[in-house]
Amino acid sequence: MESLASFFLEHQNFIFLLVLAVFLGVEVIANVPAVLHTPLPAVLHTPLMSGANAIHGVVIIGSIIVMGHAEPGDYLSLGLGFLAVVLGTLNVVGGFVVTNRMLEMFRKKTR
Repeated sequence: MESLASFFLEHQNFIFLLVLAVFLGVEVIANVPAVLHTPLPAVLHTPLMSGANAIHGVVIIGSIIVMGHAEPGDYLSLGLGFLAVVLGTLNVVGGFVVTNRMLEMFRKKTR
């Protein structure tokens, strides 16, 4: 029990920041209008998707930083970090492709 209390006292600032980030994230997501959560109209949905793509870009940068701090012989950490970078990149690229296809639906057709 003492080790748990000492952990909280040592990392009090980080725990406070994590709790604050959770509350802020919930508040931001809860205040997004319902129109932005529906597939139509796609023009209104695009800013929310672009924001999600930007967040996933931060995930990619974080996984690269974590890979940089891994020990050279720790193949499990390096492999998982590489997998996180690849999957995060696929998520970002896929999000932008979907956003582009949605915007193309509203462009005027040329004859």
